[in-house]
Amino acid sequence: MRDDDSSLGYSAATQDRTIRALQKRVKFVFVIFNENQSFDDEFGTFPGVDGLYSDGEKPRAAAGAPGFTQSYVDKASGLTVSVQPFRIGPRQNATVADSTDHSHKGLAKKIDVVDGAARMDGFAADEYGRYANGTPSGEAKARQFARLVMSYMDCETVPFLWRWASRFTIFDHIFAAEDGPSSPNAVAMLAGQGGESQWVEHGAREQAFPAVAPVCGVTYADGATQAPPMFGDAQPFHGSQFDGAAKDREPAGCREHYASTNIMANLTFASLPLSLLGETAKRVADADLNKPFDLPDVRQDLDFLSRGGEAPVSWRWYQEGYDFEPTDTGPTASHKSYVSHHNGAQYFGYIANNPQMSANLKGLGDFFDDIAKGRLPDGGVIYIRGGYENIAGLSPPIQNPNFPAPLVADDMAAIRASKAGDDDHPGYSDRQISEAMAARVINAIASDEKLWSESAILIAYDESDGHYDHVPPRILAYGPDKLPLARGARVPLILISPYARAHAVSSAEGDHNAIIETINAIFGRTPLAKLPDEARALAAGDSPEFNQFGPPGFHQKFLGPRDLPAAGTQSLLSGFDLGRLEGAKPPLPAALAIIPDTVVDKLPHYGDAPGGACQAIGVVPEDRRQHIEAPPPPGFNSLPSTLSRYN
Repeated sequence: MRDDDSSLGYSAATQDRTIRALQKRVKFVFVIFNENQSFDDEFGTFPGVDGLYSDGEKPRAAAGAPGFTQSYVDKASGLTVSVQPFRIGPRQNATVADSTDHSHKGLAKKIDVVDGAARMDGFAADEYGRYANGTPSGEAKARQFARLVMSYMDCETVPFLWRWASRFTIFDHIFAAEDGPSSPNAVAMLAGQGGESQWVEHGAREQAFPAVAPVCGVTYADGATQAPPMFGDAQPFHGSQFDGAAKDREPAGCREHYASTNIMANLTFASLPLSLLGETAKRVADADLNKPFDLPDVRQDLDFLSRGGEAPVSWRWYQEGYDFEPTDTGPTASHKSYVSHHNGAQYFGYIANNPQMSANLKGLGDFFDDIAKGRLPDGGVIYIRGGYENIAGLSPPIQNPNFPAPLVADDMAAIRASKAGDDDHPGYSDRQISEAMAARVINAIASDEKLWSESAILIAYDESDGHYDHVPPRILAYGPDKLPLARGARVPLILISPYARAHAVSSAEGDHNAIIETINAIFGRTPLAKLPDEARALAAGDSPEFNQFGPPGFHQKFLGPRDLPAAGTQSLLSGFDLGRLEGAKPPLPAALAIIPDTVVDKLPHYGDAPGGACQAIGVVPEDRRQHIEAPPPPGFNSLPSTLSRYN
């Protein structure tokens, strides 16, 4: 069932009924926050969505998809080379395919904004240009990446994700909040922005700091923090060499990049963890260990929240490697799987530097332990993230040992050593290990009858990894480099709940703010955009000082959070079934969400099923339904970095 009605399409009375019913039914919002997949890469051939070969209702000619044919000029031959989307799967070891360019500048080239509109036609050219250096190895790598960026997978590669999407509700017009990599979008998941309001308040000025502490045993030189807005994957200030905390320091990920030019400024704008404090905001903020450093840009927000009469709502951020994990063998936490630049909460001083707030930051193993022992709060917002490794001890399935050539022992070892992560990031994760992590989380929730009856689970993504997607994002903001700042490319989002629409596609349009707006509705929060400090920055951003960074006539109306209903900025309310919420229809049973442990723990998933994984879950991809053949180009290598010898 396709549902094109967004939350804005409902009457005010229907919206109010939906919100009132949600507030009675839903006590928990769980966000399984994955990494780096474009919508077309994972769901471009999912039935009923705005995809590569269909508009969601009827087939569409390939020419109807923006950027469907990409081109670049081959330096060696001088010829123009064209690339179109093609399917990869078990034969191409798609679960471990490499990562593409998702830098801020690279993404700007890929979406290719002209006259304010994204053309979505620069993906192959950007990838080719990254590596084409005149050497045979560089040219070979460049050609492979120009192909890889246009590949897509389906239910043969990520059958669990397709199974949940087919049984519950998938959203096909949700975009990355920021046109940048992981860190700004991890922050935006909590704050609806990547630091635009802090830019408005203080300008894009670096700030010098002495290096006062070693990180992972390394002593660094003095340096300077990067100023918002966030463009790259700079590390959180707290836990870095600039952090002067004498005790209870935030952890550092020892596989991370901690140069003294790669530390983000302390973030000081409002976020959901702040607004969820409600009337306790000033009392909790009073426990901050460095108030002049952490609180200057939220003082009016704190006053407003404290007077507002909103009851506090609990929250947790569980991330693999943050603290001691089941895979740690020594007496202390190794943090070996910790991706610190993915922890959006750690960037905010008023969280990281406040013992009452930082107590909400935990490891992934803590989630399963807390849920098994009944230690979850009595309702709230729960974020779950994976990392560089996986606490289940799974090894990536190499489904075709003869691709891209007969693999030797060193090749197998390289794949297994570099692709055992579980957050879906192609740089270091395996897709099926990642969906197995999500399955364990969902099984833990759905196996508890009471918890299932009170929950809404979201599978969300931070950004696209730079993979091709054909739907142009609205350009809402430009940064000081005059490149698009918001939004980025389209990303998947699935709603799983007893109160979700079944077998549904919603085309509500939004970004990470859609999740925040939905949380606001369920828990009765004041939107971040209406808090006084943020509202002031949003108003100040629409001025000649900041409008100059956009094209002529452009107004910077979104330099800050955008969790208010507006054209193109919608909530996820359309994913809920009002009949189920009000009791006119039965809730969806937990059995629809649960995947048996015997299936979860066996790789590849549904590997023994007759007809393959797609047949096992009962879904026919759109390209196969239309009998479209989209094979990989001859000589294609899905691992041009990991196994570069085969380029």
